[in-house]
Amino acid sequence: MFQHTKALQYNAKPERPDALYAAKLQEVIGGQFGEMTVMMQYLWQGWNCRVPGKYKDMILDIGTEEIGHVEMLTTMCARLLEGAPSETQADAAAANPALAAVLGGQNVQQAIVTGGAAMPTNAQGVPWNGGYIVASGDMLADFRHNVAAEAQGRLQVSRLYQMTDDPGVRDMLQFLLARDTFHQQQWLLGIEQLIEDGHTDGIQDSLASEEKTEPGHTFYSFDPDSTAAEGRWAQGTTLVGDHEIQYAFGTPLSDDVQQVPAPDPMLFATYDGSMGPGKPGTAGGAFVQGAENLISKAKDKLTPGE
Repeated sequence: MFQHTKALQYNAKPERPDALYAAKLQEVIGGQFGEMTVMMQYLWQGWNCRVPGKYKDMILDIGTEEIGHVEMLTTMCARLLEGAPSETQADAAAANPALAAVLGGQNVQQAIVTGGAAMPTNAQGVPWNGGYIVASGDMLADFRHNVAAEAQGRLQVSRLYQMTDDPGVRDMLQFLLARDTFHQQQWLLGIEQLIEDGHTDGIQDSLASEEKTEPGHTFYSFDPDSTAAEGRWAQGTTLVGDHEIQYAFGTPLSDDVQQVPAPDPMLFATYDGSMGPGKPGTAGGAFVQGAENLISKAKDKLTPGE
């Protein structure tokens, strides 16, 4: 259950309308790294969390705050669109709101689709996509992704901050920048806490004994002039397993040549016959046979004269 408070978490009061900036603001509302993404990502992670207590509560607390951030941004967007585009004075534009919106720099869908309000899209009008979110069930993996999501979101807000001199817009963005900065730290501290509490990486725990040894501590370079060997990632000990990191030039580790098999004749793929005849009855054959079976069953159900 969620409760709604009418007051925004922070002010969303622009000094003046700005349709062009409202279009830009859409990116941090419904873009890949926008507030809708982290909102849904954290809520989904929290709802699916199988560790009751502080972890589940923390994830849902941050996710719930992100709902408030979406609310602030959509409110700001609507206020930026109020009376927009005020700078357009041509008679044709005055007689045609959609044309006026375009000439004023407004996202035309904000005029046509939502009647002067924000949309769940990015700055180009592409709808928000549930495929943007990550909720794997492995909290370490998810928290690491959350750090990156907050970093990307903060970067985009930083760029938007430089694109306006409106003191009201900048005031709200300053608040969001601060929250993004702290949320990154919360997820990083959460990773530390998970490790301290013994919730280590599930894949690492379950499959550590199955991993091949040498590839687990070797940096492969594919450029003879690469300077990558100078970095910490190519020397010293590994973070997992305490192995000495090796640096090597990448060469094939097998004699397996990349080659796909001869195609199923029923798929009619371009083929020169060099690998002999393809095996029938796989993908294409199964499809044809399945279709024939369906036709046969349909015929059996028909009575004479139908």
